[in-house]
Amino acid sequence: MPQLNPTPWFPILVFSWLIFLTIIPSKILKHTFSKEPKFDTQKSKSDSWIWPWQ
Repeated sequence: MPQLNPTPWFPILVFSWLIFLTIIPSKILKHTFSKEPKFDTQKSKSDSWIWPWQ
């Protein structure tokens, strides 16, 4: 059965994982957002909800 022969598929698997682990993370880490998120250090006071069933 040719499906059980790993010779043609193993190099393809290794090469694809090599691409996923080397090239793609560097491209993702170089990406910059147009708007940086702002983190608010102060906690906002929220009003408690009045539940009608209590």
